[in-house]
Amino acid sequence: MREILMVQAGQCGNQIGSRFWEVILGEHGIHSDGTYHGNNDVQLDKISVYFNETTFKRYIPRTVIVDLEPGTIDAIRSSAIGDIFRPDNYVFGQNGASNNWAKGHYTEGAEIVDQVLDVVRREAENCDCLQGFQLTHSLGGGTGSGMGTLLLSKIRDEYPDRIINAYSIVPSPKVQDTVVGPYNVLLSFQQLNTGTCKSNVYRSQSFSFINHVRSQLNADLRKLAVNMVPFPRLHFFLTGFAPLIPRSSQFYNGLNVSELTQQMFNARNVMAACDPRNGRYLTVAAIFRGQMSMKEVEDEMLNIQNKNSPYFVDWIPNNVKTAVCDIPPKGLSISGTFLGNSTVIHEVFKRVSEQFSLMFKRKAFLHWFTGEGMEENEFTDAHADLLDLIAEYQQYEIINVEQADNIEIIEEEIVD
Repeated sequence: MREILMVQAGQCGNQIGSRFWEVILGEHGIHSDGTYHGNNDVQLDKISVYFNETTFKRYIPRTVIVDLEPGTIDAIRSSAIGDIFRPDNYVFGQNGASNNWAKGHYTEGAEIVDQVLDVVRREAENCDCLQGFQLTHSLGGGTGSGMGTLLLSKIRDEYPDRIINAYSIVPSPKVQDTVVGPYNVLLSFQQLNTGTCKSNVYRSQSFSFINHVRSQLNADLRKLAVNMVPFPRLHFFLTGFAPLIPRSSQFYNGLNVSELTQQMFNARNVMAACDPRNGRYLTVAAIFRGQMSMKEVEDEMLNIQNKNSPYFVDWIPNNVKTAVCDIPPKGLSISGTFLGNSTVIHEVFKRVSEQFSLMFKRKAFLHWFTGEGMEENEFTDAHADLLDLIAEYQQYEIINVEQADNIEIIEEEIVD
């Protein structure tokens, strides 16, 4: 079986990770002590993707739980599912990162990164065929951003042929709980740009729904990456989930495939602070769950593309990937997960760039970072990289088929 190894870093990353495991345990019929209590053998079919089976028929989550202070770790240990995690897979420091990217990346994080990598190696060696890694973290704080990206670079160096999938929480434009957030986010984006194969971007208020998205996207990490990433640097995705209704109201909403598809492509269902209607989709993946007709799904996806053709680039003819899983999520009859590689993501990058420029112009708060060993040119380099990324997304937003052909001809002449 093609296994996935999960790494959850920092307070936010561990809170998302804990909720994710609660959802996964429920779907697979696993009790909080690791024993199977399900009522359908299908629940155990793909269980080795996320779980290790012991000789005592217990299923242990394949995850590494990391933080630079013990508070979040203690909360997980004392939770309802705390006993299911392997004790050796908790790795934590004592001093914290103090919302400082440099502390997480260069000083406090660097002290325990080798300990984390030892756990990662042990888990990876126990896999028959490891398909890749997934990381949950936030970019606004210190541990998730600084140490999270440090782990990404170390894992990329050690496992260069494996897929790395990051679930990154970007501070909301409406609510930011850290003043130095723009510095942390900017430095993290530079690392994510080179260290991951896929990066899923969320605004901070939306992460209560992320567990639903993550539990449905990981059938095959490489297959998704191959179909979703047209150019190496353009791997930042928007995500969405449908139906987004309270569980108490689901009995009053008779959903069909058509309504589900409309909801999935609705701008209000996107879990990032940008409007897809302001950009164009390079590629899209739609993953459906529940009993439904494949023909009906394909017809609806074709209908969506035809009706909204201005919002899809015309130089990728078949840019929507569709998949259907017969087994619905727990508590729902049908559901859909949306994944979009849209040029509108540059709005998020622009906002971070503007916030960073305002503070960096006055060198505000810079001494906290340089005091940990950073240099000013690291900030200017990271900002230049982000501006290049914004320009690249904008370039492919306005390009059409004829321009794409011209670019190919020019590239061929350069090669010759």
